[in-house]
Amino acid sequence: FVRLYEEGLMYRGSRIVNWSPKLQTAVSDLEVEYRSEPGTLYYFRYMLADESGDFLPVSTTRPETIPGDTAVAVHPEDPRYQKYIGKTVRVPMIGREIPVIADEYVDREFGTGALKITPAHDPHDYAIGKTHHLEEINIMTDDAHMNELAGAKYCGMDRFECRKAIVADLDEGGFLDHIEDLDNQVGHCYRCHETVESRLSKQWFVRMKPLAEPAIAAVKS
Repeated sequence: FVRLYEEGLMYRGSRIVNWSPKLQTAVSDLEVEYRSEPGTLYYFRYMLADESGDFLPVSTTRPETIPGDTAVAVHPEDPRYQKYIGKTVRVPMIGREIPVIADEYVDREFGTGALKITPAHDPHDYAIGKTHHLEEINIMTDDAHMNELAGAKYCGMDRFECRKAIVADLDEGGFLDHIEDLDNQVGHCYRCHETVESRLSKQWFVRMKPLAEPAIAAVKS
């Protein structure tokens, strides 16, 4: 480790990892087992910040991450939402203004075609966030409870307890449109079988390209 660090091959940084709340450690992609589970797709209204009364319909399987939203993304060629690109909406119940951005990653056929972006809690959202220079708000503790950035009401709640609470609050506030059943692919730690959490974490990483290039050259020679 020390030798790799001295050679500039080891570096530390904040990246999205597969996090095991039970083991209190990051786990590799190879250590995550995905299996189909019955889930729920929630449809919410993200109101435009201009007080026009208009809104973007946004669907998600993880309402507990809403406090960490920093944008809503739509496909740049989706005619339904082109007029919203560049405007701002308010995070439901939180009230924070976030931009509506255009990104080709968005699947126009899934859900509403408008994707909430939570860079600190999803690997695809993290990549989109880097492209669009979005804020990263980590709203969970190491043991998968909500922290103070999730808001005083939810701080200290278990992630799944918070999911129920947020859905109930958004329903009461008039932000919940409807819900649908969904077969969802959920990642579990192969060692403890707990649901893995995607979250931003400071970890050590190895620069693989300088190591891989001579190895590839040796195989080819």
